[in-house]
Amino acid sequence: MDIESVPFEPWYRAEHPRLLASMAVVVRDVEVAREITAEAFARALERWERVGGMESPDGWTYRVALNLARRRARRATLERRLLLRAAPPPVAVAAPAIEVWEAVTALPPRMRTAVALRYLGGLTEAEVAESMGVAAGTVAATLHEARRRLASLLAPEEVSHG
Repeated sequence: MDIESVPFEPWYRAEHPRLLASMAVVVRDVEVAREITAEAFARALERWERVGGMESPDGWTYRVALNLARRRARRATLERRLLLRAAPPPVAVAAPAIEVWEAVTALPPRMRTAVALRYLGGLTEAEVAESMGVAAGTVAATLHEARRRLASLLAPEEVSHG
């Protein structure tokens, strides 16, 4: 049999399900396995003139996929370590602030975004407008309406004396 005559497409159709299943078991995540498998086959196709002539194109592709999985795992471990080092200290929120921020989350999306950027992010109204892609007047009106709604949500209920 002439090893170099192996066409890519039938080989790919036969091998893809097996490599995908193997990588799903190795990485324990089907989506990650799909990405790794796709990349391994893309690399095989790029080099098919050489890979297709190998005694075991399957073995080459599995090796590439395993290397991709290892590299991804190392990168994820490194990212976790770096995030732990760079993580900001936990923010202690006073009890009344929790009530306020719960009320903010109940606002419509544009109001919620404007309030978060202005009061949590510390942006000026002009910066909020630029960030949101709206006019400064729109931000001012949005914040005014948001404050009005929050005041009514957070105002102590009036007790009727009767």
